[in-house]
Amino acid sequence: MSEGQKPVEERGAMGEPARLTDPTERLYYRDSFLREFDARVISCEREGERWKIVLDRTAFYPTSGGQPYDTGKLGDVPVIEVGTVHGVIDWPRRIEHMQQHTGQHLLSAAFIELFGFQTVSFHLGKETSTIDLDTSAVKAEHLEKAERRVNEVIFEDKPVVIRFGTAEELAEAGIRKKVGREGILRAIEVEGFDRQPCGGTHLERTGQAGLLLIRKLERRRDRCRVEFVCGFRALAEARSDFSLLAQASSLLSCGLSEVPAVLGKMIEERRVQHGAAKRLEERLAEHQARELLASQPATGVSELRVIAAALEDATPAYLGLLAAKLVAEADVVALLASRATGHVVFAQTKGMAHDMGALLRDALKQFGGKGGGAKDFAQGSVADASKARGAVEQASKAIASSR
Repeated sequence: MSEGQKPVEERGAMGEPARLTDPTERLYYRDSFLREFDARVISCEREGERWKIVLDRTAFYPTSGGQPYDTGKLGDVPVIEVGTVHGVIDWPRRIEHMQQHTGQHLLSAAFIELFGFQTVSFHLGKETSTIDLDTSAVKAEHLEKAERRVNEVIFEDKPVVIRFGTAEELAEAGIRKKVGREGILRAIEVEGFDRQPCGGTHLERTGQAGLLLIRKLERRRDRCRVEFVCGFRALAEARSDFSLLAQASSLLSCGLSEVPAVLGKMIEERRVQHGAAKRLEERLAEHQARELLASQPATGVSELRVIAAALEDATPAYLGLLAAKLVAEADVVALLASRATGHVVFAQTKGMAHDMGALLRDALKQFGGKGGGAKDFAQGSVADASKARGAVEQASKAIASSR
């Protein structure tokens, strides 16, 4: 609590706003570490395949404020009459939710303390949690400083205290968030660091959060989404990261710290090799196009030349490149297929009368293939690569019969 702040009275069950209007006493409001409880069944009604049960008191937390609901048991058998039941909280789920939720309070407070970035929403997911900050200016250095500040507070093991008071009392005490509701409200205070209204379940001390790790930053219009994990989740993510890094280190035959540099070098080498391969592919396509065109020389002006070929090991990209080289010449129709992949490309010199898209669809239909395209260029494939040659022959016959 900072200097000049007025302490808020800590109130008992009678100070809970929920008991004034709600028949069920919310035990988790006062004790988030309550794992089991006894209660009286007020009502029990069937709704479809489920039962709706109202208790006079409960430690089960419902979905609210970004925190998911608790799970657990009510006795060991279905309730068949009004009576008393013994409830047991699914503790691993509850403690994990408390670690994430308390961690969110700390992270939001750190962004305000250090940079004035306000949190506008919070989501606790199955694997990670997120907060949305009302700014588009978050940078890597902000994340690093906020993460360090949160972990400082965690390591200091500060008390996390539940307070009750009116909106006015909480505002005087320095509550972080404005509240428009009336009556007695509940707030969570991290001694000397943060205080805000909240109805969720929380840890008793910040040290129980273990550790907070920021995982990702996403920019969303004029806001930034920060993904984070706490406690057991942070441990699991750190272990997973180390395992992946160790695998990469083993595959690359280098030390853990050398992985980024070795990968960077490999990526650059691959980029250079890819460029060289593309240039060789370009030269090969030019050479093969000349050979195919020479096999069917033009015999006169405006004489149509149909180049039909089924290549042994051409990739889809190479077929497209070769077709483009062929139809760069006047009055050429290129009907190409790959026996290796089953890919088919039909193309013609721009402005000619045939429709390659329609020709391709008709040819592939007979061989169980699919594809399409525009008037001058179309491509597709057949599931059985051995039938690609048949599609080319079919299209060649169709062109010949249309002359």
